[in-house]
Amino acid sequence: MPVATPEQFNEMIDRAKEGKFAYPAINVSSSQTAIAALQGFVEAESDGIIQVSVGGAEYLSGSTVKNRVRGSIALAKFIHEVAEDYNITVGVHTDHCAKENLPTWVEPLIEWELNERVNKGLNPLFTSHMWDGSAVPVDENLEIAKRLLEKTVEAKKVLEIEVGVVGGEEDGYSADVDESKLFSTPEDGLKTAEALGLGENGRYITALTFGNVHGVYKPGNVRLTPSILLDIQKAVGEKYGKDMPFDLVMHGGSGSTLEEIQEAVDNGVIKMNVDTDTQYAFSRPVAGHMLENYEGVLKIDGEVGNKKMYDPRSWGKKAEAGMAKRVVEACENLRSAGHKM
Repeated sequence: MPVATPEQFNEMIDRAKEGKFAYPAINVSSSQTAIAALQGFVEAESDGIIQVSVGGAEYLSGSTVKNRVRGSIALAKFIHEVAEDYNITVGVHTDHCAKENLPTWVEPLIEWELNERVNKGLNPLFTSHMWDGSAVPVDENLEIAKRLLEKTVEAKKVLEIEVGVVGGEEDGYSADVDESKLFSTPEDGLKTAEALGLGENGRYITALTFGNVHGVYKPGNVRLTPSILLDIQKAVGEKYGKDMPFDLVMHGGSGSTLEEIQEAVDNGVIKMNVDTDTQYAFSRPVAGHMLENYEGVLKIDGEVGNKKMYDPRSWGKKAEAGMAKRVVEACENLRSAGHKM
């Protein structure tokens, strides 16, 4: 099936919210990792989201070129083409755009989509974009979000925002902050609803924080409090007369227990970012292949090696399969498996 249309992407969010499941949002940085994500969704019979960070977008344009806009467009066009042969539906998303990157990444991307696609009657390549305002004061964060929401509505997209701070390091950005700032509050939720509305001004999804940390951690080593999400939903819902008003996003899932993840889903999470774990799942089979076929992938002592072993397709297939398996696990944990449209 093709990449979701704007209408289908909204339906995906609605179905997740109503069905108490969430979509894995898989970060990719190459055509191979995008294929692995698609294959994993197919194996799980789950729809999903494929996303790219600013560093991933630069890498996709060529590591010596680093054109984040061109890399993003190239990835999206690739996914639109190859997704036709995969019997699931995916959203395409840009992840974690900080303030300093808005003028050279997400804003020109939106303008390109408006000029080259939407204003010509075509659907956008990207179904959603993330504005990461976690590094600026909440009032400034929401003021920028309000401006971006107007543009994403015009471009037929969904906006993702972050209210609060996710700890750890993500794509070169490190959030070393007071631990108290890792937890969003009901006041944050009320400010968000007041600034952006609850859908009447355009659709957005919200990454509230409840102790999340980017990076690599063993399960149980990250202190999460998913009940915070329900507290915020109730506070905002009571004021506006709307049950579970926010469509939520979970960042920094590594180190979380299954129980914590599923409690977050019960409290309104419809999207969870997955990056660190799928990076390892992709790379581990490659390491195994190289170690097991050492004399084949290297031309030792003047020998010729084994072309079948150093052909990138030989280890690339293993890498894709390893990552796809981890995507299936994510779908199962988030209960999206078996729920494709």
